[in-house]
Amino acid sequence: MKNFRLLLMFAMISVLTLALAACADDSNVDEAASGGDGAEGAGSGDLVISEMSDIVSLDPHGSNDVPSSNVRSNIYETLTTLDENMEVQPGLATEWEEVDENTWRFTLAEGVTFHDGSEFNAEVVKANLDRIVDPNVASPRMFLYEMVENVEVIDDHTVEITTEYPFAPLLAHLSHDAGGMISEEVINADLQAALDAAGEDMTAEEYVAQREESGEVEVGDGFANEVGNYIADNAVGTGFFALQSRDAGSQVVLERYEDYHGDPAELNTVTFKVVPETGARLAELESGSSHIVGKTETNNVDRVDSHPETYLNQQPLLSLSYVGFNTEKEPLNDPLVRQAISYATDREAIIEGIYNGVGAPARGPLAPDVFGYDENAEGIEYDLDRAKELMAEAGHEDGFSLEILTNDSPERVDTAIFLQEALQEINIDVDVQQREWGAYLEETAAGEHDMYVLGWSTVTGDADYGLYSLFHSSMHGDPGNRSFLSDDQVDELLEAGRQETDPDERLAIYSELQTLLAELEPQINIHHQDELTGVRNEVENFEVDALGIYQLHDVTINQ
Repeated sequence: MKNFRLLLMFAMISVLTLALAACADDSNVDEAASGGDGAEGAGSGDLVISEMSDIVSLDPHGSNDVPSSNVRSNIYETLTTLDENMEVQPGLATEWEEVDENTWRFTLAEGVTFHDGSEFNAEVVKANLDRIVDPNVASPRMFLYEMVENVEVIDDHTVEITTEYPFAPLLAHLSHDAGGMISEEVINADLQAALDAAGEDMTAEEYVAQREESGEVEVGDGFANEVGNYIADNAVGTGFFALQSRDAGSQVVLERYEDYHGDPAELNTVTFKVVPETGARLAELESGSSHIVGKTETNNVDRVDSHPETYLNQQPLLSLSYVGFNTEKEPLNDPLVRQAISYATDREAIIEGIYNGVGAPARGPLAPDVFGYDENAEGIEYDLDRAKELMAEAGHEDGFSLEILTNDSPERVDTAIFLQEALQEINIDVDVQQREWGAYLEETAAGEHDMYVLGWSTVTGDADYGLYSLFHSSMHGDPGNRSFLSDDQVDELLEAGRQETDPDERLAIYSELQTLLAELEPQINIHHQDELTGVRNEVENFEVDALGIYQLHDVTINQ
């Protein structure tokens, strides 16, 4: 593929012309760099962050995307946290004990208040966990806590969580953004708003009582669509920042919570501003209109590093970039076809040519620092002759046509275009389609795709999160299984892995599972990414953790 870069340039022109949701072009850089709403705080205690994508939801039970988690991690707090070594540490729960193999008792922090002044207590924990596992709410993050059978309030600051079966990574799951504690008053207000909008003739209190008594409540189909809409404008947690305002598609502004139970944040406000085009984000950084810019693609490393007023923050992540197959679509429902496409994909060329060598090649779906990673896993490697043999064996020697869907990330677009050229070698004609982030998530969740380019971060540091949501048959669509893989043996191993409490036995289960996944090949594992963030020199104490989440509590701006 010696002519890849030249072909990439022409293909990019074609794709971006035809894309249904194109990015802004460089003609808008000067206008974007002038600042606009939210940029006035540059050079003060008001931090401005420019991001490629808008958040999907301020409800921690409402979406599973990194842009939303980056904002929510400042508003909400969780019962447990993970340190830099991915070890579980106290959060809103100060200590815990294992009562039996299915029951955990948590002691909760006292003197903690929500941004609306209400108290954090055991009733709040119960309300949050009951909500996320409520089938009517239809949370895409239910899988994190679906094993929770009962949440019992022992007293104001003691709660017991009983699981249906022994669940080894429970403490890690409680550290997840989905475990962010929402004010119970806001939960009830959101519930009431959803009931009213769905035309249900009951109060939130009646709904909760009925759920407690019978375990289920019958509601209309429109109910789940309304859940979280109230929280979108009234996000209330216990975190060191509170929601000041949200302008959907434009920005989210957070302000310091003065009554925070710990040390208050240093900054007055943080503005997350949506600037989709990379050149515009970098111009914002260089001009001082923004202090931090996310998703600084690898081909801009030198630009950020060489500018006298900026530097590059580079953090290896527990994440994976991959290309997924819709295993329910013909001919991609044939594992031989999926293997052929995977053999025809030169991962090293993608990493070097598109990611400029930044990141580590993926041997499988798990990053090396994730529990369950198998260093002996043997994934498919580039072998064009083998790819052609498999296409012939599958009866598709003459090829076929398919579509690759991507969002507006330049590197993902480039990856799709790379595959467009590469798969011509095995007679596959590829149409690349690009979507805006929210539309892209909706379309792939609905299964309206052949192939897609995406990423996944194992934010609990445990293989259960890194594999269950991507490959279990109950996780089709929004929760993570956008390949729509359904395989009984995969399901059995995933269920065994999350129920086994012996670490060595768990490792053996996940090793067997990764071998099986390499045969089924529901996705092409490309590499484990580094998060590249552009930062102005005056910003101090800024960090990104291994999950890709900005650490803003201690950030200051040196004036």
